[in-house]
Amino acid sequence: MARLEGKVAIITGAGQGVGRVMAQMFSAEGAEVVLAGRREEALEQTASSIQGGVLVVPTDITVEAEVVDLVAATVQRFGRVDVLMNNAAQPGKDLWIWEQTLENWNSTIAVDTTGAMLCMREVIRQSMLERRCGSIVNFSSTAGWTGMARKTHYTTAKAALRTLTKSVALEVGPYGIRVNCLVPGGISTELWVNWVKRQADEQGIDWEELAERRAQGTALRRISTPEEIALVGLFLASDESSAITGQSITADAGSYLVG
Repeated sequence: MARLEGKVAIITGAGQGVGRVMAQMFSAEGAEVVLAGRREEALEQTASSIQGGVLVVPTDITVEAEVVDLVAATVQRFGRVDVLMNNAAQPGKDLWIWEQTLENWNSTIAVDTTGAMLCMREVIRQSMLERRCGSIVNFSSTAGWTGMARKTHYTTAKAALRTLTKSVALEVGPYGIRVNCLVPGGISTELWVNWVKRQADEQGIDWEELAERRAQGTALRRISTPEEIALVGLFLASDESSAITGQSITADAGSYLVG
């Protein structure tokens, strides 16, 4: 299929995990992809796995000027931005509220909420508003639905992203721009495995035992794969979801049942 034929998509956090899978999937679906992230080497590895049009732009999304330059480079190379996948995230350090530091709090909010806002602002300002079209997908987390001990910084950032999604959708809807929020649960990536291993070490148990316990807590009795989450992202990015905006779509194998 070619669900993104002729589209230009910026993907943040494209150096690993879901970001890399989305880049590969979007390219296979006909998109020109722009890979953004802090680690240039990881972005180049993603780029080497893509056969279509690709642009690597190392970017720290917490730095306003770098986000402006990311979108400007995309418009200069491809002429426009049709899709933004706000996938970049930072989990921060696990701390009880009485241990929480301002540095940990602010750095997590900066990436997970403020960085996403800056990316939205610039694709809208530099391309989508004038062209009166576009699809933006923000990436939250079920932790932002349920809360999570020792994750006040992260859960706050991810919950805020859902409301930010709704507000921006209301602002830009009259201009033909859609904004949605994809809400994954646990995803079987290196990041998730490392988190489970840290938790298991603290509890003095085998990490695979804890991973299985997490899986058994979902309706499907398993953890989602990066490919499954990327497919939901593809749907929201494409014209197949043309009537959907301002929504938070949960994809978590049934760990949190909304409604």
